[in-house]
Amino acid sequence: MPTNLRTCDLTDPLGIEATRPVLSWRLTGAAAQTAYHVRVDGLWDSGEVESADQRVVYGGEPLAGRTAAIWRVRTRDETGRWSEWSEPARFELGLLEPEDWSASWITHPDWYDEGGDPRVGEGRPLPLLAGEFTLAGQVAAARLYVAGLGVYVASLNGAPVTDAVLEPAYTDFTRRVAYATHDVTALLREGRNALGLTLGPGIAHVFPHQDRYMKFYGSKAAPKAIAQLEVRYADGTTERFGTDSGWLATEGPTTRSHWYGGEDHDARLRLPDWDVPGADRSGWRPVVVLPGGTELLRARSCPPIRVTEELPAVEKRPAKDGTPVFDVGTVIAGWAELRLDLPAGRYLRVLPGDQLDDYGRVVQSKPATGAPIFNTYVTKDGPQTWHPDFRYDGFRYVEVQGLPEHVGREAVAGLALRAANDAIGRFETSNPLLNDIHRIIDRAVRGNMYSVLTDCPHREKLGWLEQTHLLFDVVAYNYDVAAYLRELLVTIAEAQTPEGLVPDIAPEYVVFDGPFRDDPNWGGAMVRIPWQIYRWYGDTSALERHYDAMARYVGYLTGKADGGIVRHGLGDWFGLDGSTPVPLVSTWGYWRAAGTLARAAEVLGRDDDAKRYRALTDEISAAFTDAFLKDGRFGGGGQASQVFALDMGVVPADLAQGALDELSAAVRAGEITVGEVALPALYQVLTRAGRHDALYGFATSTSHPSYGYQVRHGATALTEAWDGPTRGLSQNHYMLGAIDAWFYRGLGGIGQAPGSTGFRRLLIAPAAPGDLASVTARTETPYGEVGVAWQRADGAYELQVEVPPGSTAEVRLPDLGLPRCTVPGAATAVGERAWQVPAGRWTFGAGR
Repeated sequence: MPTNLRTCDLTDPLGIEATRPVLSWRLTGAAAQTAYHVRVDGLWDSGEVESADQRVVYGGEPLAGRTAAIWRVRTRDETGRWSEWSEPARFELGLLEPEDWSASWITHPDWYDEGGDPRVGEGRPLPLLAGEFTLAGQVAAARLYVAGLGVYVASLNGAPVTDAVLEPAYTDFTRRVAYATHDVTALLREGRNALGLTLGPGIAHVFPHQDRYMKFYGSKAAPKAIAQLEVRYADGTTERFGTDSGWLATEGPTTRSHWYGGEDHDARLRLPDWDVPGADRSGWRPVVVLPGGTELLRARSCPPIRVTEELPAVEKRPAKDGTPVFDVGTVIAGWAELRLDLPAGRYLRVLPGDQLDDYGRVVQSKPATGAPIFNTYVTKDGPQTWHPDFRYDGFRYVEVQGLPEHVGREAVAGLALRAANDAIGRFETSNPLLNDIHRIIDRAVRGNMYSVLTDCPHREKLGWLEQTHLLFDVVAYNYDVAAYLRELLVTIAEAQTPEGLVPDIAPEYVVFDGPFRDDPNWGGAMVRIPWQIYRWYGDTSALERHYDAMARYVGYLTGKADGGIVRHGLGDWFGLDGSTPVPLVSTWGYWRAAGTLARAAEVLGRDDDAKRYRALTDEISAAFTDAFLKDGRFGGGGQASQVFALDMGVVPADLAQGALDELSAAVRAGEITVGEVALPALYQVLTRAGRHDALYGFATSTSHPSYGYQVRHGATALTEAWDGPTRGLSQNHYMLGAIDAWFYRGLGGIGQAPGSTGFRRLLIAPAAPGDLASVTARTETPYGEVGVAWQRADGAYELQVEVPPGSTAEVRLPDLGLPRCTVPGAATAVGERAWQVPAGRWTFGAGR
């Protein structure tokens, strides 16, 4: 029976916008699907379709807003037997048109002037907004549609409506605001009810100030909110309530919040039960109703940010001057939560950070985290818990100034936040160092997986785009990001200028100068991500939706190119070899974008475009060789230059072997000089050439530069620089983490056969370099979980492979010089030490 039914790559989603949603499922058992039959109750019946597809587009009439649907699927196997109907799955559309909103944007009168413009000066107390309504009968179902700027917290009858935090997602708030849909049926009661909204400025309104760190300042919109509650009663009638002029506003206990600098909260100012029916709001003021704005509202179509881990402090240590510093044990991004039992009126200053100085105090410096960053909290009387609601920090250590000496380590915990994409990967080996490297890379990915992929969670909090595609595999092996990346692509497309430029960050909250705004290896994300989504998930929708934007960007680069060479850009960022020419790096990015667009055009059946972009790719390759090949070396001979040339396949045949040998020797010796742009390409070039021993040599190095150096010097998340733990800079940066893809694909052997999409045809080809004795790697594909486990000892090698239903696999054993192979009976030989197997669990062996 089919399982894991999903709509738009989400489980039972509420409030989606797709009027023809994609429906997908997985199979159980080993039998292959030969036909499917989908029923969407009362809306569409596919009939019996001869197809192995497990991802289909709803084929009925386009769905209207608020449509709620139940669907099922059954499948036929190769024996002709139909399965039972699956368990039902659900989806529901949200509000699709501006006129679907009868609610209005509202705010506190102090945040907007008489002309309706936001006040952009120094921060002010954050507003509480409340409205009451009366339900006339028993509620059968209720939906709350809600959005706010910059950050909002919604409550109903005193209870939170969701565990999502830091809502809404990053977008260009002048073009799109993501609203959320919540099932609040269980929170309502017959009679009087109250809806509460607490607002903060977030990144939408970064006001200028003097006493704390600012990455930038600027305002897209001051705090405001919109909410619409739609109720269906048991008798079938409906009623709608929304934010309007009848709502009231007051100042809350959070007296200031700045996205970068910190948040201030006075617990003595808390208003008990302010968001319950019948609360005394006699001193409150009427809200300001802001006109228009509903045309900007779009449904959030990916998982929200949530608290995903709780890390109680493992130690309270006094600094040399006695200041208490709490250690949560690992670098995270999220909230430092205070858990106290103190009398009212004590002022606490809370400094988060991921490094300590020689005196044991939290150190903040602008190259690393920005400074100063601190939160303040004034206690109320008795037991109390607090964390910021409207911002977050990157930290491991929490310095709390003003805390009584008797308070123990239980007073602080770290709450790790991230976009709640399902964790799907597992990687473990017999080498503890490799396990630690995987762990710190994964921690850095988590620390930067917010509503966009950021580069660090403290000084930047911006969506720098190079990592989104250069490290796509690192993220996708470990997390289910199908829906997440489609949403991110919308944000990137919105940032594209009319000229076709894609800026280095998206959303473009601040406009940087020169190459920090315009680099092909950053803007190239617009072209690469739709292709990567197609390859990884078998999903063409991103290619179809964004093809024109992809073409505009390649056209922009073509217009900037000089004889096929793009001369502007940042170069191989953070490289240790300053000799790599910037135009060489940028031209590689141009070549990559053009080649990707050619393949995308071919998939979409745009044959003329495909031919034209293939020709452009060839022209770029020829120009690259003419410009940068001198005396048998590219770009002066540095590592990055050779890597890019090898990746492009332009190294002359008589020089290619020598170039690979030289590169392999340097990598094996731990003498890497490439930066973050060339690093993924280096791993790919050596992997394609089978130079796993060289990569293993680097992976197990502990001298600078190496991952092992970071581990040996105490890194708990990947740092910004190879020597980050001793040099400083950010201690939570995943840009150098490309080796994690080699862990899965090279050591675990989990990849796709040429031409496969969505892991329909797997290529399982694990390497066994050096003294590595065992590897376990698992990840989930659109068809289910694929697993590889191998071990060797005493002259024997065993490989266990799990192929999910709906997929097949070619399995290749490494050449270990062992005398014979044992293979399962279902395996068909397709080459030397290579076999084809269907879905199932299979064991291969060699040696004794």
